[in-house]
Amino acid sequence: MIYNLAIGVYALIARLISPFHKKAGLMIRGQKQTFKRLQEQIDPQSQYIWIHAASLGEFEQGRPLIEKIKADYPEYKILLTFFSPSGYEVRKNSSGTDLVCYLPFDFSHNAQRFLNLTNPVMAIFIKYEFWMNYLCSLHKRRIPTYIISAIFRPKQAFFKWYGTVYRSVLKHFDWLFVQDDSSLHLLADYGITNASVSGDTRFDRVMEIYNHRKSFPLLERYSEEQTNPRNRILVAGSTWPKDEELIIPYFNTHPEIKLIIAPHEINDTHLESIISRLKRPFILYSNIAEKTEPLDADCIIVDCYGILSSIYRYANIAYVGGGFGCGIHNILEAAVYNIPVLFGPNHRKFREASDLMACEGGFSVENGDFFEMKMNELLSQREAFLTAGKQAGDYVRRNVGATELIMKKIFDHA
Repeated sequence: MIYNLAIGVYALIARLISPFHKKAGLMIRGQKQTFKRLQEQIDPQSQYIWIHAASLGEFEQGRPLIEKIKADYPEYKILLTFFSPSGYEVRKNSSGTDLVCYLPFDFSHNAQRFLNLTNPVMAIFIKYEFWMNYLCSLHKRRIPTYIISAIFRPKQAFFKWYGTVYRSVLKHFDWLFVQDDSSLHLLADYGITNASVSGDTRFDRVMEIYNHRKSFPLLERYSEEQTNPRNRILVAGSTWPKDEELIIPYFNTHPEIKLIIAPHEINDTHLESIISRLKRPFILYSNIAEKTEPLDADCIIVDCYGILSSIYRYANIAYVGGGFGCGIHNILEAAVYNIPVLFGPNHRKFREASDLMACEGGFSVENGDFFEMKMNELLSQREAFLTAGKQAGDYVRRNVGATELIMKKIFDHA
């Protein structure tokens, strides 16, 4: 069938480019180890819940559910799989799971072998994962299978004139937990009624991060050093070069703004590109530890991973990158701190962006002129600034609770 042919072509291309493409190489090498690792490490006396995340973002989305299962049902072990190296390589030693590995390509023989080795009592896919052969094999074995935080749109293949076969796969899920009413109604229009609105587990995750937010004394000191009440700290997170083309020129010409910038990709080339654009004093985060006197830098470049979600606590305004590329990164991580959030125009597939714009807690900027206009407005109009921040924070808090709804449904029927 066309699907299997497409998977075959994709796998062939990945193997051909793997010697030259870092991520493809990691994925191919990792997949080769999967079955060996499962044979050696799966405990046949234990019951496993299999949770699959495409990448790191989906893992973070599913993390509240993983932690809740471990806390409430410790008799189960968690098998976590990734498709992308950006998820596996970061979370391969995750303390909240019992075994982490790559998911082999979606061929029927791989699905059969994977399930023979793992024999999960339940399978949970996160958001966008619809691997046809794995889902068919799970269905045939009557293993309860769920997808969480899913979102559906009319333009997806399931709802095209040629989508009958793809759409049938959705019925292999015992239940689909969707983010919004429009997804639920779209599924119902096509006869798929094994679904309910639970919301998005990312809200639970960002609230958890907020409640256990880390403190960074070096950044705490930096924020306290901005003694002028007119000064504002802009935290620009997960930025790409296109984002920096907006942010840095504005920063260079507005001395009342202090900038903490955390690029999405940290490498010498990207860091040098950022530094070359700056016309005001800066320092790398990795060099702050050597400083004992007050920092004279107007910009801190965060040259390490894993701390951005807590760094937003020091922002008065946040900019979240990715919106001039394939899509915005996690804007909820910033909004939870009750601050206005700006992002680029490619946000249409992200419900939270539309919702934040609707309540005027978040703002899309199409180009440098839009960015400057919105920044100037927020900086000069105190009431608008405070209202936008409150709306952003309230929006996050209104939408927590998806994890509890999912847990109740799954384990009441387990």
